[in-house]
Amino acid sequence: ASRRNDSDSDIGGVIEEFRTMVATLQAEGFEVVLDVVFNHTAEADENGPTISFRGLDNPSWYRLKTDDRSRYENASGCGNTLRLIHPRVTQFVLDALRYWVEVMGVDGFRFDLAPTLGRTRHGFDPSAPFWVALRQDPTLSQVHLIAEPWDLGHDGYQLGHLPGRFLEWNDRFRDAVRSYWLGHDAHHGKAIGRSEFARRFTASSDLFHHGHRLPAASINFIAAHDGRTLADVVSYRDKHNLANGEHGRDGHSHEVCANFGIEGPSDHPLVIDTRRRVRRALLATAMLAQGTPMLCAGDESGNSQRGNNNAYCQDNAIGWLDWQSVGDDDIDFVASLITLRRDDPLLRHARWFATEPDAHEPVLHWLRPDGEAMRISDWHDTHAHAFACQLAADAASPPRWCIVFNPGAQPARFHLPHGPWRLAVDSSGTLARASGPLAQGDHATFGVPFRALLLFRRDQYPQEIHHP
Repeated sequence: ASRRNDSDSDIGGVIEEFRTMVATLQAEGFEVVLDVVFNHTAEADENGPTISFRGLDNPSWYRLKTDDRSRYENASGCGNTLRLIHPRVTQFVLDALRYWVEVMGVDGFRFDLAPTLGRTRHGFDPSAPFWVALRQDPTLSQVHLIAEPWDLGHDGYQLGHLPGRFLEWNDRFRDAVRSYWLGHDAHHGKAIGRSEFARRFTASSDLFHHGHRLPAASINFIAAHDGRTLADVVSYRDKHNLANGEHGRDGHSHEVCANFGIEGPSDHPLVIDTRRRVRRALLATAMLAQGTPMLCAGDESGNSQRGNNNAYCQDNAIGWLDWQSVGDDDIDFVASLITLRRDDPLLRHARWFATEPDAHEPVLHWLRPDGEAMRISDWHDTHAHAFACQLAADAASPPRWCIVFNPGAQPARFHLPHGPWRLAVDSSGTLARASGPLAQGDHATFGVPFRALLLFRRDQYPQEIHHP
């Protein structure tokens, strides 16, 4: 009895510690989203241990192969797949989710391999019983819902198909943006033109603009806990997973990445500079794109996993964040981008930009480097990559922001109409911020550094311009 009481006390202490953590974060303006895995259990495949569910009611809890009921379907890649089409399994998951909201205080959930939760007898169904029950639950219908929109089963890639209020990890954004900025140096990436990059930068309307969904449904990321860190995306061409004990077979074998001539750490000044430029351009793209940005912890400080792109089993320096070595000014760079995005709703427009907007709708225009509007032939020009976009509050107002993209290895000349413009962000770090506008006049010419994203804000006080 004494041991049971001590155990109960320990559990109560852990629960209270978690609740206190959540409340403290919320008091500081954060929301807490819990990563949950309801696609499989630790009982693995038919050869795994019997822990609970298999011994209670195996065919109700797990999806079994139709041609051999002694074996499991494996849409999770972990040996088994939970059978959420069964009402008791759905009830179990909903009860668990409600506990984390009502008792532990979290603000929402990120569902691992989410399509598994919507699998019926006929494959994935966005109207599956679990989704319907989740939408109707008075508690869970009010919290944040985020999906990893793929699993390992047949027809498991469901990006853009999750129901209702779900936000979805957009790997199409990840791969397109990496390919655009890595260019000819990209390993495994296919050539990405301006049209594909622009589509991803404006929240992937081809995937999410349906069923009353909004741009926020696209969670835009460059790196996540699965795969390389951002620093490793620009430092390693190959994966280095031998330490995981799976003979290098694990982890994504076709990540878009580059090493810029040297595999791993380098002291070559040109390699260091190139990696830093591309890394910051990737960060700026993720933070300024329409949709919901997501950063992987440590990417703002250059964290590396030494080329390991599946460090789930590494409870050591490979998988840890080394806060003692943090000192890269990428942290301040990311903070400045967050501030800009927070302070101006135009940089996080809640609605879709219309092709032909009404007079009072925000406007987005795409421009060639010569300042003229992009034409159909320009979108299909595979040899040109630099371009820009301008954002205005409405059709009657001059543009407020101009974002310039130059992924090339050489500087580019841009004509920036509707100036004067003041530099707000330079991902290359090579342009000094001036007190006055850098690009003056209605059609000024400006030099854009190589491998750089520049953000200009239209100067609102032309009377204060001091000409040299």
